[in-house]
Parts: sequence; C-alpha cells; structure tokens
Amino acid sequence: MPKGSDLFVAALENEGVERVFGVPGEENLDIVESLRTSRIELVLTRHEQAAAFMAATHGRLTGQPGVCLATLGPGALNLATGAAYAHLGAMPMILVTGQKPVMSAKQARFQIVDIVASMKPLTKMTRQILSPAAIPTTVRDAFRVAAGERPGPVHLELPEDVAGADAEDAALVPRHPLNRPLAGAAALDGAAETILAARRPLVMIGAAGNRPALVEPLSGFIARTRLPFFNTQMGKGAVDCGSDLYVGTAALSEGDYVHEAVERADLIVAIGHDTIEKPPFLMKSRGGPKVVHIGYEPATVEQVYHPDLEVIGDIGATVEGLAERLEGRLKPDEGMPALRRRILERINDRAGEDRFPPTPQRVVHDVRKAMPDDGIVCLDNGMYKIWFARNYRTHVANTLLLDNALATMGAGLPSAMAAAMLHPGRRVMAVCGDGGFMMNSQELETAVRLGLNLVVVVLNDGAYGMIRWKQSVDDFPDFGMTFGNPDFVRYAEAYGAKGSRVSAVEDLAPTLEAAFAGGGVHLVEVPVDYSENTRVLVDELRNRKPDVECS
Repeated sequence: MPKGSDLFVAALENEGVERVFGVPGEENLDIVESLRTSRIELVLTRHEQAAAFMAATHGRLTGQPGVCLATLGPGALNLATGAAYAHLGAMPMILVTGQKPVMSAKQARFQIVDIVASMKPLTKMTRQILSPAAIPTTVRDAFRVAAGERPGPVHLELPEDVAGADAEDAALVPRHPLNRPLAGAAALDGAAETILAARRPLVMIGAAGNRPALVEPLSGFIARTRLPFFNTQMGKGAVDCGSDLYVGTAALSEGDYVHEAVERADLIVAIGHDTIEKPPFLMKSRGGPKVVHIGYEPATVEQVYHPDLEVIGDIGATVEGLAERLEGRLKPDEGMPALRRRILERINDRAGEDRFPPTPQRVVHDVRKAMPDDGIVCLDNGMYKIWFARNYRTHVANTLLLDNALATMGAGLPSAMAAAMLHPGRRVMAVCGDGGFMMNSQELETAVRLGLNLVVVVLNDGAYGMIRWKQSVDDFPDFGMTFGNPDFVRYAEAYGAKGSRVSAVEDLAPTLEAAFAGGGVHLVEVPVDYSENTRVLVDELRNRKPDVECS
C-alpha cells in the first residue's frame, strides 16, 4: 500500500513538477525515498537558502511554481529568506518542510519550531498536513494559490508520521486553468480617453508586467500605440529595450536622466507597477504627471504612488483592448526622440573607458558584448545592480534577472544555476559582488556536480561596497565595511570549477568569451573601480541641467 509521502510525490507529479531543490533531513526521509522512485529529480544543494532561491527563480522564469525541500527546525528556517524573496518578488514557489510526528512526542520538543506560524508573514498560505487523505486537495490548492495573481510562495509542512502512514488510494485532483478576470469595457474606454487627452503620455512597465505570458501583448501594445516607455528594474526586458521607443530604466528613484522624461510627461501609464519595488519615480501630490494604473490587482496607495485612474484585470487582455482603442489615434510627442537620444547618450557615457580596474560602465559594456540576445544575466545585490539596471540593454524578456523587492544578497549564483538548468542551450552568467558571492559560494560544488555551463563573475572590491558608498554619501566615517577574500581562482578550482583573474581592462571581454567557450563552471574574478558611484550617481546627477520642454 502506498504511504503518505508516495501520495504527496504523486501529487507533485500531477502538477508537472520535474525538479525539487533541497537538503534532506531525518524528518523527510520518506519523501526522499518516494522521490527516488518517481520521475522527479532531487537537486541536492549545500544550503536550504540556495534551494529556495533556485525554486523561486524556476517560478519566475516559467510561471509555474518551483519546489524546494527542507527538514524541520533549522532546515526550515533556512528557507525563510528565500520565502521572503519569492513573496516580495511575486515568484510562485512551494516550500515543503518536515516535522516531528504529530501523533506522538518521543523526542519531546527537540528541534521543534512552529514553522507554520513562522512562515505565515512570508507566504501567501502556510498549512500543516494532518492526514494522507488531505494531501491531494492540499497540494492542488497550494499550486493554485502560488500561481494565482499576485504569485508567491506557499508553505506545506508534512509531519514524519503522516508521510510514513498508509495511504488508501486517493484520487489526485486534476489541474485546471487559472482564468483571470477581465477589465470592463467602461474602464478601458475611460483609460483610452485619458491617454488620448494627454499631450505627453509615457508608459512605465513594472514588475507585474514582466510575466512570461505578457511578452507578446506588451510588445504588441507598444508597437501599435507607438507610445514611448521606460521600465522599473524588475520590469526590465518585458519589451525589447532596443526599441526606438525605449527611454531608459529607472535604476534610481529620482534625479537620474530618465527622470527628465518622467518630468516632461503629463501622464504616466503604469503597467503592472508593484510598489514592493523601490520607487522608480516619486509621485507628487500636485504639479506632477497624472497616473493610470493598469494591473492584475488594485494599486497599493502609497505616499509616492497614488494613481488617478485604475484598470484592473488581466494585463494582457487590458493592453490589447487599449491598443484597439488607441491605434492610429495618438499624436507623437515631437520632443521625445531628441530627449530619448540625450538620455541614452548620457547613460552610455564612458562605457568604453580603458582605465584599470574597470569601471562599472565598462563591466556592463563587456558583459553585454559577451552575451547573445537570449543570454541570461543573473545579478546578486550590490552597487553593480544599479549600473546593470541603468546601462544594460535587454532584447529578450527575462534575460536580466535582478531583485529590486527584497534586494537580498546571496541570490545571484543560485538564481543563475536555476536559469542554466532551465535553459541549457543558452549562455547564463551570474554577476556577484565579493560580499554576496561568499554568502552562497558553496553552491559552486552543486553547479559542478550538476554539470552546468555557467560563468560566475565576481566583482572584487574587498568590501560591502554599496553600504560603504552610502556610508560615505551620508558623511559617516569609513568603518566596518571592509574584509579579506580568498584567492577566488584557487577557491573555484577547489570545487572542481575553472578560474580566471582579469588583470588588464582589455582582457575582460576576451576572458568572458573564453570562459563560455570552455564550458562547465567558470569563475572570473574582476577588480572594480567604484569611484564612478560618487562621480556619476552623486556629483554628476546633482549638477545635471534637465533639458525638459513641457510646452
């Protein structure tokens, strides 16, 4: 007779799960055994946090929940950062944890933490499974909730005795499509009239606009309306940034060159903006552009975001409906092309500068050169994230993965590993600072063991660079931010990976190309000159003279 864990794994198979990322423990050995005899691959990681980041990235790239596994107590708690990463970043994921038997207490309170309660603020739903009979409906509901808008993590706790208990044959619950509500015709008409009445409308694409299913509808909307657009950091790539309508990415909240376009606009059409992101612009109470919010869900009203009009429903259907109402009826903003050229020229300034250590602009330039249009770059969190968000031009959706919601360190390498597993025929690169890389650097062993083709760029400044920069900008003394590093080349080699160190700026692009050509896991250490942070992001932007014509 099958046991509870067999039924649980069968329910995962029923959901189309192909991989489970995680670290086993005593309390989930029944699940591990059931996975062994299933069609599902168990991807053993070296830390539960990395497993959660990998599962979340699977959800982000596919739209289908990724699954991660941990035992009780310490293992389950190690998933917490990954749960928050997926919760704030709207990535569908299922977290599965074990627990001591619930029908007996032979080990008293040893290792027991109330994980269901711990996960409540970090997930869309958290539930303990108390009988095998509840497994089919609970698993089906978990996947439905995780994938529904707004997507996110769901936690399921399967106690040891429930996993090992006899399970009578129970019918699995068939999967069913999630049909999102559609915006009404009156709402679409009102939004179209508002856009037509504007003299200088500007589209902003946010995180919720960057779903896999929205690539064609959004690209079609921009092509049909010919509206200029910019994007938030997590909206980057939803529409080809090579378009002649792309104005830039809001890597900062205010004062950057792209904000000249925002200041010029009299209407912002915010598609899929999620205020969980660091604000891409600061909405004013009076005197600034009006905002139309287009989203799956109503806007979250914030001090810096309070739209004047909302259109709520499936975003793909909404933008298609708007395109039908707007196509051929909008008068181009004659001043925008010149402003767009000026913005992009300023952003591309010094991208080819040949000083050593290389500047962040040069690093972005050479990474872009090494990556084909469909190559995927996964960023950890650090100062370089602002430069990549600002300067890196994307041509295919979901090819620059960054976190502008939780903004946690340590996610870059696991995220890239998940991307490489999903897209083995594409170039995948992780870009990490030395601080963030060392938080999950042990996963190099996992990447080597899995036979992944992956290039890991480690930007070495011997410090927690972003916070050190902020410390300086705020006029605090330089204190508590620097550290020593291992020899990164030998460190990579100790795990069975390859390693290279860039010692001249002209070697950066060839080294990246050679790393990809050689295959396997290859770490490339690159020193970086972060003096540009202050020169550009503080001094230059503070003294910029906006060329804004609002007549």
